[in-house]
Amino acid sequence: MAAAPKSEVGPPAAGPLTGSGAAAARHEPATTQQLPRAIFTRGRLIASIVFVVGIVAFLYFGLPEMVGFGASFKRLDEGNGWWLAGAALLEFLSFCGYVALFRAVFIHRSTRIGWRVSYQITMAGLAATRLFAAAGAGGVALTAWALRRSGMERRLVASRMVAFMALLYGVYMGALLIDGVGLYLHAWPGPGPFAITIIPALLGAVVIGLFVGMSLLPRDIDRLIRARAVRSGPTGRCARRLAPVPGAASTGVRTALALMRSGDPGLAGALAWWGFDIATLWACFHAFGYAPHTGVIVMAYFVGWIANTLPLPGGIGGVEGGMIGAFAAFGVSVQAAVVAVLAYRAFSFWLPTLPGALAYFQLRRTVRGWETNDSGLRVLVTQEP
Repeated sequence: MAAAPKSEVGPPAAGPLTGSGAAAARHEPATTQQLPRAIFTRGRLIASIVFVVGIVAFLYFGLPEMVGFGASFKRLDEGNGWWLAGAALLEFLSFCGYVALFRAVFIHRSTRIGWRVSYQITMAGLAATRLFAAAGAGGVALTAWALRRSGMERRLVASRMVAFMALLYGVYMGALLIDGVGLYLHAWPGPGPFAITIIPALLGAVVIGLFVGMSLLPRDIDRLIRARAVRSGPTGRCARRLAPVPGAASTGVRTALALMRSGDPGLAGALAWWGFDIATLWACFHAFGYAPHTGVIVMAYFVGWIANTLPLPGGIGGVEGGMIGAFAAFGVSVQAAVVAVLAYRAFSFWLPTLPGALAYFQLRRTVRGWETNDSGLRVLVTQEP
C-alpha cells in the first residue's frame, strides 16, 4: 500500500504501548470511550426491531397479495434450489469483498487488527447499519469507535473513513453513469427510458464531480475558513465549528486517489462488494425462471439502493420498493420483480445481520481485551523507577 498522504496526521494504528508512547501514557487518563449514545440506545434498538418486523410482515405477506401473486413465502419454496444456493454463495463473496476493502484502506502495519478483528468490525458495522434507522450512520459510528479503540489517531480515522466511502460509492456512482448512458443509447440490450437512465446517470456524474472537486481544495482549507470567520455571531461560530469538515473530506478523497495509484489488490473489494451483490439479485431472478437483461438488473439495483439514504433500518421497505418500481419502469413483470427482489433481500439483509449481531458482541470483548492490556501497561509504566 502506498504511504499515506502527508496531511494524514498520526500513526495508522497502534499496538501495545512501548518506548515514548509508554512514557506518554503516564499522563493519560485510563478512560474508556463509549459507543455513541445518540445512535446506540435501547430505545432506538427496540424501535428498529418493531419497524423491521412490521415491514417484513407487509413485504412477505401483504405486498404479494396486493399484486396478485399469493404469499411470497410459498413462492420462495418454488424457487430452484441450486440457483438460491448460488445466490447465498454470491452474497457471502460480496461480504468477503467488503472485508478485503476494509483491510486495504484501514489496516497498515497494525499489530492489533488481523483478519478475525477485521471480520468483527465490518460485520458488526453492517449489522448496525441494518438495525439502526440512521441512514448508515450506525455502521460508520461503530467502525470509527473500534478503530479509535485500536489506537488509531482521530484525524486518521476520519480521513480513512472518507477514503473508504469514496472508493465504495465511487463504484456506485460510476455504475449509475456508465450503465445509465449505455442503456439510453442502446449500447447494450435493454430498454432505456430517460427518467430511469439519464437522470440517475446525471446524479452519478454530479457526485463524482463533487468528490473530484474536494481533492482540489487547499490542504489548509480549515485554517483559511477560520481566518475568514471573524464574526462573533452564530454564523461565525458555526463556520469555525465546521471548518475541519471540508479539510477532512478533501484529505480523505486524496487518500482514496493515493490508494488507487498504489495498486493494492484489496481495493478490488469495492467491485466485489457491489458486483457479487448484484449477481445475487441476478441469481434470484433465474431461480424463479426470469431473466431480465443484465444492464436492466444493474440499473434497477442501483436505483433501488438510492432509498438506502432514507432514515430506515437497512433501507428495508424503501430499497425493496425502489427496486420493484425501477424494474416495473423497465417493463419487467411486477410479480416477477416482487418475488426476485424479496428473495434477494432475504439474502442481503438477513445473511449479514444475524452473524453481524454476534460479531458485535465479539468485538466488544476484543476491545475490552485491548483496554485491559493497555491498563496493565500503564500500571507498569507508572511503577518504573
